[in-house]
Amino acid sequence: MARIKDEKRYQIILKRVESLMEIVTEETPPTDTNYVELDLLADLVEEYEIEHYPVGQPTLPEILKLRMYELQLTQKSLAELLGISAPRVSEYLSGKSEPTLPIARKMRHNLNIDANLILA
Repeated sequence: MARIKDEKRYQIILKRVESLMEIVTEETPPTDTNYVELDLLADLVEEYEIEHYPVGQPTLPEILKLRMYELQLTQKSLAELLGISAPRVSEYLSGKSEPTLPIARKMRHNLNIDANLILA
């Protein structure tokens, strides 16, 4: 199968994918030429993006900041929720410190964060 060779071609194909996404709907049959073209080009784009724009696993500070935003928590309220000091939360958010196992359990339970992400 062909591959996207450079960024210029990637951008051109990406624009074509976007235009096809306006045409192809959930009701479009899989035998439709636009559907087939979209499917093939989307695979090419995905392959290129995996190679050139990899998305790594989020860090614990990134996850904590996201959960704080989602739950509208301040550092102080997060500290209270976890039963730790605000300076300790600051250390977690800056990546200077990692949680102990009991605190990791509280993060898992109180913030609904996957344990694998906390302990990674």
